[in-house]
Amino acid sequence: MASSPLATVTEVHQRRGRLWHFVQVGKQTMSTETQKPAASYDFESLRITGVREHVLHVELNRPEKRNVMNKTLWREMVECFNRVAQDSDFRVVVISGAGKMFTAGIDLVDVAGDVLQSDGGDIARKAWHIRNIILRFQESFNVIEKCPKPVIAAVHGACIGAGVDLITACDVRLCSQDAWFQVKEVDIGIAADVGTLQRLPKVIGNASLVSELVYTARKMMADEAVRCGLMSRIFQDKADLMEGTFDMAAEIASKSPVAVQGTKLNMIYSRDHSVKEGLDYMATWNMSMLQTEDIIKSAQAAMEKKSPRDITYSKL
Repeated sequence: MASSPLATVTEVHQRRGRLWHFVQVGKQTMSTETQKPAASYDFESLRITGVREHVLHVELNRPEKRNVMNKTLWREMVECFNRVAQDSDFRVVVISGAGKMFTAGIDLVDVAGDVLQSDGGDIARKAWHIRNIILRFQESFNVIEKCPKPVIAAVHGACIGAGVDLITACDVRLCSQDAWFQVKEVDIGIAADVGTLQRLPKVIGNASLVSELVYTARKMMADEAVRCGLMSRIFQDKADLMEGTFDMAAEIASKSPVAVQGTKLNMIYSRDHSVKEGLDYMATWNMSMLQTEDIIKSAQAAMEKKSPRDITYSKL
């Protein structure tokens, strides 16, 4: 005897629930059984998993070292996001930190050898060597911004120094109640050089507050981070943070990848150009992108009162 439509719908929801539901165990994060290793993403300092449909989880994975960023991590961030940019299986990326905190910043011991390495006695050649190192470090976070897929930072615990450089390159920033942020570079005798001084003023939009943070190296707690616009939402703890972040990522991933990725690229362009230039760029962009089949699919779904989650968009 054929099953009823209601029973069929119930079975579908049950299957989806078994596949994507994340079980909280105390204050632990989502069950590792729901996080499937992503094929071809095998790194030493990053743990890469598929967590929802079209959602990739990039986890800073040096918990025993407080996720400090060594030379391997800087290099693997570039390799990872260059690959993600071309991977049509994933539409949204979540970045988080394993263990008790997001990151304690740069691994000074590991990196100092390269920066202080002597290259003869000539000042110009030493400076050229250091400049090339800084440019490589900058690219580790530039690739996040250049990646056409939206990137969501999920911050718990401390986010220090280079961690602020990293999250300001992300599109959305969420945190747990115990999160705190610190632009630490002046305390170690340098000016932040991989993105904070360039992106934080644009993220917060308050030059006085940015100056205060970067000159004093004081801590900014989660509540203040939300009030000033660095974070857009606070969750109770890491478990709630990760579940809420994955839910948001899944919601974004359910929408047209043509629309979402086009939106990201145009917002970044407009941030760095005049309104007129941004509008001209948008007109040129959409003169081809408005011809996408996704518009027809979306319009038909709207007429049928369906959710974007019910639409199957082709890979991009």
